[in-house]
Amino acid sequence: MKHFLTAATAALALTATATAQDYFPPRGDADWERREAVEMGLDPVALQAAVDFAIANETAPPEGWTGVDVRDLSVMVPLTWAFEPFSSPVGELRPRGGPAGIILRDGYIVAEWGDLERVDMTFSISKSFLSHTVGLAVDDGLIASVDDAVSGYVADGRFSTDHNAPITWDQMLRQTSGWWGTLFDKPAWADRPARDNPARDLVAGPPEPGSAWEYNDVRVNALALAALHVWQRPLPDVLAERIMDPIGSSGTWEWHGYENSHVEIGGETMWSVSGGGHWGGGMMISAYDQARFGLLGLHRGNWDGEQLLSEGWYERSLTPTDVMPSYGYMNFFLNTPGDERAAIAVEEAPAGSFTYLGAGANMIFIDPEHNIVAVVRWIDAGQRGEFIRQLMQAVQE
Repeated sequence: MKHFLTAATAALALTATATAQDYFPPRGDADWERREAVEMGLDPVALQAAVDFAIANETAPPEGWTGVDVRDLSVMVPLTWAFEPFSSPVGELRPRGGPAGIILRDGYIVAEWGDLERVDMTFSISKSFLSHTVGLAVDDGLIASVDDAVSGYVADGRFSTDHNAPITWDQMLRQTSGWWGTLFDKPAWADRPARDNPARDLVAGPPEPGSAWEYNDVRVNALALAALHVWQRPLPDVLAERIMDPIGSSGTWEWHGYENSHVEIGGETMWSVSGGGHWGGGMMISAYDQARFGLLGLHRGNWDGEQLLSEGWYERSLTPTDVMPSYGYMNFFLNTPGDERAAIAVEEAPAGSFTYLGAGANMIFIDPEHNIVAVVRWIDAGQRGEFIRQLMQAVQE
């Protein structure tokens, strides 16, 4: 359903578009209905040009890496992060496929390319699945308020240090927590330090919670561990039961942690999953299942009449972070033209559009104004914006 409508037209638009825009694919991707682009108000030539662009701009090795197999992630990932202290992988790194993607309008498939059933790593898109499990905990009342301190919910001394004790769920979700410590043998200061000064963050010490935005997987993994304490059950089980099974996913997806991230909670050993593939692991999933997940986001948590995750959670997730206006909750990247730090800044795309992003590059682009979802896998990160621009050129109505 379209969003960001004015109050005066919302009811009329809801009635007018209910039958045209409420298609939800049945379980079984082979039965997902396809429609011709022109039938769905898209220019087929421009749409094909966007697809061809995505295929032609597959992620390539950096300059000087000629001969390195870019699809062998067991080599590419360690090479990419070799400048970091403590950079050794501790989770699975599997070879990836070639460029792949799927474009939906009103829920129908209008374009697709590559191997859409292949289960591949998604890197930081894992964070979007993580934030959904936290949202479910808030909806269920397991977390009373996102403004509560996480330390009040977690029986782990690392969350109760003088620095970490005041950190809220909201700050962890926005990547402004400044959480400080070592988790699964990875110190927070060692994640993405300055290339010319690996000791920079160690020397500077922890930032005051809420004062600075930093993309930091140790802190993301701390959020995953905290959510595990709240749920008292593996997060993949929660995700399967509450999100992935209801939206008809294939069931082939896997959410991994690290070889050393098994923890004891409530007397049981559980795997604390990771929020990305920086050191291996994370969410591994098909493009079809990513598209279903994107469609759920397009409909603000509603799937065929059932509200799986509250619309209020999506409103929070899409609220800009004070110190990083192009970022909402983990991993909601907001389209913010004019912001030089924004990962997505496309003037041709609606202001209400957003993406889930991961290295590789992986992208789930969601455009509520035009009822479009696009999954693009293994496109050069620098070309994501141009793909979106070309996709917008295909919209005729």
